[in-house]
Amino acid sequence: MTLKLQLLRDGEVIFEVPLSPVDWPKKLLRDEFKEAEEDFQKLSKIFDALSHETRLRMMRMLIEDDDLTVSFSRLMRDLELNPKTVWENARKLSESGLLLKTGRGRYRCSEFGQGAFMLMSLTLRRLMELLEEMEET
Repeated sequence: MTLKLQLLRDGEVIFEVPLSPVDWPKKLLRDEFKEAEEDFQKLSKIFDALSHETRLRMMRMLIEDDDLTVSFSRLMRDLELNPKTVWENARKLSESGLLLKTGRGRYRCSEFGQGAFMLMSLTLRRLMELLEEMEET
């Protein structure tokens, strides 16, 4: 059985990737690994940004907000954080491209951040669960 991950837009496949290395042509697999190595810094910043509970909670708050915007003071209040913690974690999220500072003391989740957060927090978790279930059967 060949597993593939597909990304659809309006029912049309815009991206498809096999989830087993044996289902890839060897040259294409080598090329993909090489490109992944070249993008390592970018990927590392995203993984690093989302590998911390406080930053995950901040991103969740932004995503759940109607206009994807939250104030510095609300982050402090609702997440029970001190100003230094909010500032340091907002900086890390900004450096990874997930967060934008929109004005004095206001932060907005970038479009890239929305997709990256959904991919990392929900989609990846669901895919890992599915793979684990398949391994057990």
